[in-house]
Amino acid sequence: MSVTAVVGAQWGDEGKGRIIDYLAQQADVVIRFQGGDNAGHTVINQYGKHALHLIPSGIFNPNTQNIIGSGCVVNPGALLDEMAQLEAAGVDLSNLWISARAQMVMPYHRLLDELEEAARGEDTIGTTKRGIGPAYADKAARAGLRIGDLLQPEWLESRLDNALRTVNRKIEILGGEPVDGQELYELCMAYRQKLATRIVDTVPLLRRAVQERRSILLEGQLGVMRDLDWGIYPYVTSSNPTAAYASSGAGLPARAIDRVIGVVKAYSTAVGDGPFPVELHDADGERLRELGGEYGATTGRPRRCGWFDGVAIGYAAWLNGMTGLAITKLDVLDTFETIKICVGYRLPSGEVITDSMPDTPVLFQVTPVYEEWPGWQTSTQACRRWADLPPAAQAYIRRLSELAGVKVDYVSVGPERDQMFEVDAVFTTAAAPASR
Repeated sequence: MSVTAVVGAQWGDEGKGRIIDYLAQQADVVIRFQGGDNAGHTVINQYGKHALHLIPSGIFNPNTQNIIGSGCVVNPGALLDEMAQLEAAGVDLSNLWISARAQMVMPYHRLLDELEEAARGEDTIGTTKRGIGPAYADKAARAGLRIGDLLQPEWLESRLDNALRTVNRKIEILGGEPVDGQELYELCMAYRQKLATRIVDTVPLLRRAVQERRSILLEGQLGVMRDLDWGIYPYVTSSNPTAAYASSGAGLPARAIDRVIGVVKAYSTAVGDGPFPVELHDADGERLRELGGEYGATTGRPRRCGWFDGVAIGYAAWLNGMTGLAITKLDVLDTFETIKICVGYRLPSGEVITDSMPDTPVLFQVTPVYEEWPGWQTSTQACRRWADLPPAAQAYIRRLSELAGVKVDYVSVGPERDQMFEVDAVFTTAAAPASR
């Protein structure tokens, strides 16, 4: 048995979906353990190109059970739209389940998200306005509605009435129109009709899977730098994408996880506001964006692009307890003559930080310290094993491994499933942390 957590080791959008899609070919269960439809995992396979926002990326394997875990916040309308798109592409959804304990994103959460972001004026936090923050806030305030409430109409109606007493006051203060409770209740009943058979108590299902020593994948959303506790607060998501939360959000004991794969691009990208030390505002940044197709899968917003951040990967590897790395989009660097790697942050005082992540106010003030590495200037897209990579590409990957202090398990050289390969003998043990 193996329980593997797949987590983002940068600012999100690292390519976790394609890693899960690849690994799910041998997995029995895939669980999304946190987040909502505010970010997408892009998967390209025989069914076409799909941006999955709520449905686990293992859905393309008909033999895999796919669970939206209790740590998620679920917009039923968005979920139904996503299901319809997959069904139209011929994807079998008979193995898709939703934890009854997952929170619901209600229409008023999206409205509040828009109104609150507008009220911030110039001090926005870059929310996608999908209602994720208000939904998690209601969860913490014990005012949220859960997916399982759809199965208990009287309970749902009472909870909804209580919620709207506060919600409508907030909406009116922010200048919006109050929500009609009866219309919202009827919408929930429509959701119930379409989703009821998929809403389950996931604990018995997962307990059985663990007892039977089945292969389980835990799929996170976004990355460590957007973590509510350890990211660039307040420019973060409203949940915890780190591996430490994976067991709780999925419904497993913490000791069940025996492998943590950190997914990183061969360079860095970010969507949304906040400090991003390695961001490039030059031709190289634009070139990375265009070659990498760096536009948000959910919003379509252009991603901020920069060189690989070695400080961030060391921080992410430590916090997540990573056992291996999956490096995506190596091919995007194929034509660069020179490639840079950030190996430290210089403070205004002149001090260089190499082994810790400054808090947000300080991070706004740092400048990156770079190493320059020679590019390989040849296509890697046909490479299917480590030995096929150009020596300069191998050296670059080794350096990323050193900065993380973690061995490399997988390398991706293109968007197709067969353009990813496993690295076996080269990184048999974790790389020693680099001397910085």
